[in-house]
Amino acid sequence: MAVCVAVIAKENYPLYIKTSNADNELKYSFTVHTSLDVVEEKISSVGKNANDLRELYLGLLYPTEDYKVYGYVTNTKVKFVLVVESSNTSLRDNEIRSMFRKLHNAFVDMQCNPFHSPGEKISSRSFEKTVATMMVPESHS
Repeated sequence: MAVCVAVIAKENYPLYIKTSNADNELKYSFTVHTSLDVVEEKISSVGKNANDLRELYLGLLYPTEDYKVYGYVTNTKVKFVLVVESSNTSLRDNEIRSMFRKLHNAFVDMQCNPFHSPGEKISSRSFEKTVATMMVPESHS
């Protein structure tokens, strides 16, 4: 399960960042922002071939010693980033994909709310609940 879930606007400012451990929030924010360069690189490389059907799931962006960072981009260029502990080897690629699908569906539902203004920070309780199902308390080793 994820230790950090982030939603980044197409202009690359954070709409939502949720971490499992408030003490490491700054570290996760840096990790998420670092991953945006890799996301942009992957998006631009896919865009060069017009025959490519755009794959929303970007896969593993980069691994670090402690974490694996995964990315996903919507058709409107909103980016989702999941940070997972490297020690969690039971998490497979298709499970990460389904987490992103669930996150994307919750995001779409939230965007359809007439009281939500696109581009503002996310403050939806139903979106929070969906993210909470993906989070796991960080292990302290």
